[in-house]
Amino acid sequence: MDKGKIVDLEDRIPKLKEQRRRKANRRLIFMLFLFFTLIVVVAYVQSPLSHVKKITVVGNGMYSTAELINKTGLSNNTNIWKVKTQDVSAKLTSLPEIKKAIIKIHWPNTIIIQVQEHNRIAYLEKNKVYFPVMENGKIITDRKTNEISGNFPILFDFKEGAALNQMVTGLRNLPNEILNSISEIHYTPNKTDQYHISLFMNDGFEVSATLRTFSEKMVNYPSIISQLDPNKKGVIDLEVGSYFKAYDPQGEDKQVEKDKGNG
Repeated sequence: MDKGKIVDLEDRIPKLKEQRRRKANRRLIFMLFLFFTLIVVVAYVQSPLSHVKKITVVGNGMYSTAELINKTGLSNNTNIWKVKTQDVSAKLTSLPEIKKAIIKIHWPNTIIIQVQEHNRIAYLEKNKVYFPVMENGKIITDRKTNEISGNFPILFDFKEGAALNQMVTGLRNLPNEILNSISEIHYTPNKTDQYHISLFMNDGFEVSATLRTFSEKMVNYPSIISQLDPNKKGVIDLEVGSYFKAYDPQGEDKQVEKDKGNG
């Protein structure tokens, strides 16, 4: 046997004992660390330190911060570990003016609520008061006002449903220049067209149209009025083609051509 490979057992035993002792110490330290960590976590969860201390809301304009927080059901007594972000988001998006809500938890005790609201696209007149109409076709009945701020079309005789949805879609598709030129839109269905509407423009003209082709034909409005005498007001019929009839009985009817660039 090679003498270089012979190791004295007495020399090995102390080394093995030292290795085992170090391993046992490391295991003990880890267990103590885990034990105290669990104690700290349990104490934190059970103490007021884990309660929500601050709620920040960003992106809101139509709802106040207090209204949105109240809707979430969150408060300073809420344990932050029990906050379910999807549930909070669902509560907020159930509001007709809220399009999207993102909930973020910033440890140890802060909640950030970021909301995206539906755009207000018109107002509905009813009994001389006005209700906001949102881009999703919802009428906000709890936010009536006697005065309108901003340049929005006023809708008459509409209610939530297919006709209003088409009206809102048509308004969303219009360029701002044309949208801002509309003063009133009356829902005036008849025997031949249940989607007939009558528009009254800020420049004094009236437009007869159907919701089915409203937006695609209204884009030609600037071109159409450029061919008319601004001193002779009347009705621009956009239901079939483009036709102008003056209010003045002595005024002449006029066939109006579309701008060739718009088809």
